[in-house]
Amino acid sequence: MLGTLVNTLTVLAGSLVGLLLRKSVNAERVAFVADVLGLFTVAIGVQMALQARKPVAMIVSLLLGSLVGEALGVEGALQRLSERVSRTRSQGVVDGMLTAFLTFCVGPMTVVGSIRDGLGDPSILLAKSVMDGVASVAYAAAMGVGVVFSSVLVLAFQGSLALLGALTGALLPEASVNELTAAGGVLLIGVGINLLKLKRIRVGNMLPALLLAPILALTGMP
Repeated sequence: MLGTLVNTLTVLAGSLVGLLLRKSVNAERVAFVADVLGLFTVAIGVQMALQARKPVAMIVSLLLGSLVGEALGVEGALQRLSERVSRTRSQGVVDGMLTAFLTFCVGPMTVVGSIRDGLGDPSILLAKSVMDGVASVAYAAAMGVGVVFSSVLVLAFQGSLALLGALTGALLPEASVNELTAAGGVLLIGVGINLLKLKRIRVGNMLPALLLAPILALTGMP
């Protein structure tokens, strides 16, 4: 799990650098950078969402996942956790955490790289670590401490996939990777809309869809 550990540390280090830069930039410029990142997040989300090959399976996973998330109150739990750790009552903390997590952890490079990491080949994640480290500086400078907390989610998500690779010795089917990426893209679009303050979407409650999408992709749904 060398790649997972290095990736987590680069996100953490980049986030801390971003927080230091945030203190030296005035609020107006920080808000402008947040707008730019909001647009960028929507663009990346659209690109990822277009990788869907089974649209029915994806929409079902999003609907069922959202219902499960609403029932469990996932976003509320994330909000309470962020308040407890940061001692700051701010939806922006959750937005920063979710934006960074979805950007860093949802995509073919993450899934394949994490499983290969579990098989003893960290090369993909080591390359990804460089990109994530740079991105985390910009995210933390614009969105604050929530990006730091995303490093915990990175460790948990990629570590779980690395463990899966170590136990099974096999990659997830391509269909599962495609639908996971597409579902993550839809969630990223939601986060981007939140960052642009166009509408408040409870993206946190949609996170269970990321578990359902790769499973439903293997069914007979188109």
